[in-house]
Amino acid sequence: MDTIPTPSTHTNERKDAVESRTTSAIGHRENSDAPIVSLPLDRLVHAWQAQFTGGISPAAVMEAFADWSIHFLNAPGKQAEQFQKAARKWLRFWSYAIHAPVDPKTPPMIVPLPGDRRFDDPDWRTLPFSLFAQGFLFTQQWWHKATTDVSGVSPRHAEIVHFAIRQVLDAMSPSNFLATNPEVLRVTFERGGENLWRGATNWIEDAERVVLGRPAVGVEAFRVGIDVAATPGKVVYRNRLIELIRYAPTATTSFPNPVLIVPAWIMKYYILDLSATNSLVRYLVDRGYDVFMISWWNPSEGDRDLGMDDYLELGALKAIEIVRAIVPGAPNIHAVGYCLGGTLLSIAAAKLTQACNDGIRSLTLFAAQTDFTEAGELMLFINDSQVTWLEDMMWDQGYLDTHQMAGAFQLLRSNDLIWSTMVRQYLLGKRAPMSDLMAWNADATRLPYRMHSEYLRHLFLENDLAAGRFRVRGESVSLANIKVPIFVVSTTRDHIAPWRSVFKITWLAQSDVTMVLASGGHNAGIVSAPASDGARRAGREYRIGTIARGDHRLDPDAWLVRATRHEGSWWPAWANWLEAWSGERIDAARMHASNGEHPPLGDAPGTYVLTR
Repeated sequence: MDTIPTPSTHTNERKDAVESRTTSAIGHRENSDAPIVSLPLDRLVHAWQAQFTGGISPAAVMEAFADWSIHFLNAPGKQAEQFQKAARKWLRFWSYAIHAPVDPKTPPMIVPLPGDRRFDDPDWRTLPFSLFAQGFLFTQQWWHKATTDVSGVSPRHAEIVHFAIRQVLDAMSPSNFLATNPEVLRVTFERGGENLWRGATNWIEDAERVVLGRPAVGVEAFRVGIDVAATPGKVVYRNRLIELIRYAPTATTSFPNPVLIVPAWIMKYYILDLSATNSLVRYLVDRGYDVFMISWWNPSEGDRDLGMDDYLELGALKAIEIVRAIVPGAPNIHAVGYCLGGTLLSIAAAKLTQACNDGIRSLTLFAAQTDFTEAGELMLFINDSQVTWLEDMMWDQGYLDTHQMAGAFQLLRSNDLIWSTMVRQYLLGKRAPMSDLMAWNADATRLPYRMHSEYLRHLFLENDLAAGRFRVRGESVSLANIKVPIFVVSTTRDHIAPWRSVFKITWLAQSDVTMVLASGGHNAGIVSAPASDGARRAGREYRIGTIARGDHRLDPDAWLVRATRHEGSWWPAWANWLEAWSGERIDAARMHASNGEHPPLGDAPGTYVLTR
């Protein structure tokens, strides 16, 4: 058994990494086809600059705007079209401005896009606030047209320009300011300014917590191991990268095929073991499954040279080996991967199958991509310039910081996650009640330099996995080797792993694939406990349908038409699917009587989940 990493162990690793950083300054990829990377001085300058750009490469943004502006200025037809659109919109705007005071029922010129709730308050339909909203929506619409369908512009550059313009416009929305937001003005008048006082207090409290490195207000009510991550279990294995948790049975009988969950190391594992009424782990244990969970080490500078191979061998592959060694009879397992953990697990499954020693009974992927050609707006942050910039930033500190990573995700939904939150907390003076999912979201992890660089380049940028070029210890792996049944869950509002991108596993693996499209986002759509478990789940629904092995005729939209719609949580459908691929139940106590050569090392949730 691997020894338990001690604080001194990690300290020595950090010292070794610092001493070796100069010798590896030209990059960790030394093969002949590796990209040219910056010299040490350039990297230091870029790392310093990245502190002021939020980790976004200025060169990538300027290149996109140069491409768009050159083609736009050389497109008189497009310019004339935009001028005509502007003229017509302004005429309609002034017509609305003239008629609205006389007839309050005058219909608005532009209706907000679906999901845009900034102007829902009825006071936005009164003057002069209706003019503020209409003027903003008109400007937003004009810029959308101006940054799309410009002949000759790279599609990627057009998306970057559109994204950047949207960020600026979202920041300038009249809903963000006291003087132009009727709801805020009304509340201020009704409460005599108390809301502004509370908002200022909220801002000071939040700023203090940021400076001191403390979690958000309310997180302290969700204590790891007590309020969340509280399902009873034992740590049965530990190495320098993972702790493996085995959960205690609650049913008298258990299925012989254990469930191994591989979460992403971009998150703490307990998103799948939140409070008792919102825990997928507890749900599975209560259904009679023998559940194992990987808990990842939170890397620091001393872990800068951990790569994808390490996460595969010390993580997914090692966990599969240990689970089969612990469970009597070494049965094949139900392997489950979430987000990046699902991508890693698909690589592990392909590698094991290729070696004719898979040990996997079924494969389940939650919001996990295997083809990255349509990875949504997250791809805006992934090009050669941006990846090189991130590599230089991580080279200096040894990892991608939690705040830098969270900032990129927030930008994808800046209207909901940044500006609307600021209006609610600092202008209206309201604190949204903290939930278990929100508390988990504040408990972020870091990503080691080498792993994240390899992940971005080989998976996102070069799409090696889908193309059959991804290499594990020098040998390429192919997803076509996977032939076990697959269950895939995606969500309708996923900005990190768009469902049409997730769907592509049906074209890559040689398996029957049962696909679920659930309502919600990347996290809330997965953490979807059934209403019978006591959680409010209003509006939950999902669509489900199976694609037969080798049937490549269905594209995502054709599948959506055929899929059957159901209300509620998708968890029971998945549990029933697992049961169909499991053996006959056996006595749970006998199954858990011994851990073989892996005696318990401590109680769940272990120690790695507590690392900061």
